[in-house]
Amino acid sequence: MRFPFTSFLPRLCCWSLVSSATLTVAGQTPAAHFPTTDDLRHLKSMGGPQLSPDGKLAIFTVTDATADGAKAHVWIVPVGGSEKARQLTFSPPADKRGERGPQWAPDGSAVFFLAKRDEHTQLFRLDMRGGDAAPYDLKIVPPVDESKEKNAIPPPGAEKPTDKKTDEKPAEKKTDASSEYVAIDVSGFTLSADGKWLAVWARDPETPGEKKQKDAKADATWVNHEKHGTRLYLAALKADGALDGALKPVKIEPDVHEAVWSTAVDRLLVFTEKPNDEAELGPAGASWTVDAATPEKALKLDAVPATVRGGAFNTDGSAIVFAAQTPEDAPPGYDEFFVLQTEEGSAKPVSLSGRFNGQINAGTLFFTPDGALISSAGVGTHASVVRVALDGKAAPVTVDLGAPVVNWLNTNRKETGWVWLAESGGQPVKLCYAQHLGDACAQMNTPELAPTGLRSVEPELIHWKSGDFTIEGLLYMPPDLGAVKAPLIVDVHGGPFGAYENRNDAFVNFLLGHGWAVLRPNPRGSSNYGVKFAAANKNDLGGGDYQDVMAGVDYVLAKYPLDPAKTALMGYSYGGEMAAFVEGKTDRFKAVISAAPVIDQFSEYGTEKDSWYDQWYYGKPWEHMADAWRQSPLAGAAKAKSPFLLIQGEGDTTDPLGQAMEMYHALRQEGVSVELVTYPREDHGPLGMGMYGRPSPEPWHGYDVRQRLVEFLNKAFGTDKTKPEETK
Repeated sequence: MRFPFTSFLPRLCCWSLVSSATLTVAGQTPAAHFPTTDDLRHLKSMGGPQLSPDGKLAIFTVTDATADGAKAHVWIVPVGGSEKARQLTFSPPADKRGERGPQWAPDGSAVFFLAKRDEHTQLFRLDMRGGDAAPYDLKIVPPVDESKEKNAIPPPGAEKPTDKKTDEKPAEKKTDASSEYVAIDVSGFTLSADGKWLAVWARDPETPGEKKQKDAKADATWVNHEKHGTRLYLAALKADGALDGALKPVKIEPDVHEAVWSTAVDRLLVFTEKPNDEAELGPAGASWTVDAATPEKALKLDAVPATVRGGAFNTDGSAIVFAAQTPEDAPPGYDEFFVLQTEEGSAKPVSLSGRFNGQINAGTLFFTPDGALISSAGVGTHASVVRVALDGKAAPVTVDLGAPVVNWLNTNRKETGWVWLAESGGQPVKLCYAQHLGDACAQMNTPELAPTGLRSVEPELIHWKSGDFTIEGLLYMPPDLGAVKAPLIVDVHGGPFGAYENRNDAFVNFLLGHGWAVLRPNPRGSSNYGVKFAAANKNDLGGGDYQDVMAGVDYVLAKYPLDPAKTALMGYSYGGEMAAFVEGKTDRFKAVISAAPVIDQFSEYGTEKDSWYDQWYYGKPWEHMADAWRQSPLAGAAKAKSPFLLIQGEGDTTDPLGQAMEMYHALRQEGVSVELVTYPREDHGPLGMGMYGRPSPEPWHGYDVRQRLVEFLNKAFGTDKTKPEETK
C-alpha cells in the first residue's frame, strides 16, 4: 500500500516559515536566509483550533520543534485585539507526547485533553477558573482476559518453585469488587452538547494475568485472532464535571474509531471497523446510533456502506451526513458526501457531492442555520472550504477565505464566529478569526513557529498537456538567478491518490536555498481533480503518470531558466515508487532519490499492512501476473543507469524494509551506483515527517536524511559540496 503523504497533512499539523526578517531581542535584524537543515529541526507546528462556546477565545495546539522533543501543548488566545496567546498545558519530562485533542466543555467552564502522565493515557479536565488539570480515574472490568483462555500458557501451577523461606503469611484474597477494575488508556473522547454525558473509546486493557504471561515470555501471537478491541463507554457527568457513576460499556462491535454527539439530543453517531485486518478482504466499516440512556441498545445503520469514513448528525438530529467511497470506479479513498434520513426505516443515502471535481474531507462538518453543510475539500492545488446543499441538487460551492490553503475550520454551536488556519507558499501559517464565514481573516497573536529571518517563495501554478489531460504543477524558482540557469529537482507526491497544495513548505525552501528549482507535479491519479482524473492510472502505475511527470519536465525546461544537464527526481512513498520507475525508464536525470518505495508488487502485496488499496489498481498479483510485474519498478532494474539513493525506515509497515533492500541488491548487482540508508524505529509516516522538516520525536533522522540528500545531489551535479552545517 502506498501512502498519500501530502494528503494527511491538513489533519495533522501546519507549520510555517516567516516571509521576511524580524527583529531579534538585541534589536538587530538577522540576515534573511533560506532554511538550513538545522533550521528545519527548530520548526514548530500549530493545529486544531477550537472556538469557545461564547465566541471570545480559541484554543489550539502547538507542537514543539524536533530539537525540543516534538511534544504537543494546548494554548489559548482571545479572538479579538492583539493580546498574545499563552500556553495552557505543560508536560513533565517523562511525558514524551504532551497534551493533545483538546475540547471545550459545552459551557466553556473547562478544557478537556488527553495526556500520558504515568502508565496510562488519561483524560484530563482543566478548570478555566484556575488550578491544575485533574485526570479522570477511568477503569473498567476487562471484557477480555486471555490468561483465562483454554490452553493459556503458562498453565496454572507452572510457576517456578522458590527455595526462599519466609515466615510471611500469604496475602489474603481480596473480595472487593473494585479489585476487578483495570485502568484504561483513552484513545478518544467526546462530550455531549448539554455537558451531561462523556463518551470515551479505549483499547481493552492488559489484565494482571496477561501481564504475568508477558513477563513469563508466554507471548506467541496468533495472527488475526486478536480478541482485544477498541470499545466505547459512556459516563454521566455532574454539573462540576465529575463522573456520576462508573463507565458503562456500549454494546457495539469493535473497533470503535470515532463517535460524534448530536447537538439536538443525547444521541451518538459511532463509526467502527472490523478488527483483525478484515479491511484487507474488503471495506469493513460500520455506523451505529446510540441513545445515552440505553447504551445496551445500539442501532446499526445498515443503509450506510462499509466504506464510511466519518460523518455527523444534522442540526435537528433527523439525518446524518457521512463520507463514503464514490459509487463510480475510483481509488479507495475517493469519497462523496451522502445524507441519510435516520427516522425513515426504508431511507437510502442520497449523494450530495457526486458532481464535485475535488476531494471532500469528512473531518470538518458543520451545519448552517439555513440547512447547508460546511466542510473542507481539496480543489486542485488549494485546500478550500465548501458549502454543500443537503438536497443534493447542486454541486458544492467554494467559500473564499482569502488563502490558497485553509485548514482546521471550526465554529461553536451557536456559530458566533469562525476560526481556521491559513497559509500559502510565500505566507506563513496564521490563525484566523471572522465573525461570519466569508469575512476577511483577523489574524490572532500566536507564538512564533520558526526561527527568525527564514525566507520562503510563492510558487507559480503551471499547466501542461499530457495525452488527453491537462496537468497542474507548482514550480518554485530560486530568486536572484541572474544569467545562471538553475538545476531542477522534480519532487513527486505520495499516494498515488494524493496531491500537492500551495502550502508554506520548509523543505521546498530548504532546496531553494541551495539554488535548485523545484517542480511538484500532480499527475493523473492525483486527488483534488475529480473521479476521471483520479481513476486514470488504474492498472497503469508508472505508465501514464510517468508520462505526465516527464511532460512537465519538458515544459519547464523549455519555458524557464533551468539547466537540462542538472536535473534530479525524488519522492516519498508512491513518489519513491515513481522514482524507482524513472530509474528503469530513462537516464535523463543525474540523480534519483527514492524514499519508502514499493519496488516489487508481489512481495510488497504480501508483506504490507493492508493490500485492499492495491487491489483496485491491478488486482491480486497471483491472478494478474503480467500486470503486477509491469507495474513493479524492479522490472526495469536491468536498464538502470542513474545514481540512486534509497531512504527507508526499518519499522515501516506500509512499504516494508524489504522493498528498498530488493532495489538496493538489484542495482548493486547491475553495477549501478546505489546507496541505501535505513533508520531504526521509523515507520512510514514518521520518517517522512522528519525528512520534510515537520516535528519528529526522532531528533536526528530528518537532519541526516537532508544532509545525505544534499551531498548526493551536489555530487551528481558536479558542484562543490556544502560544508557540514553546525548544530545550533
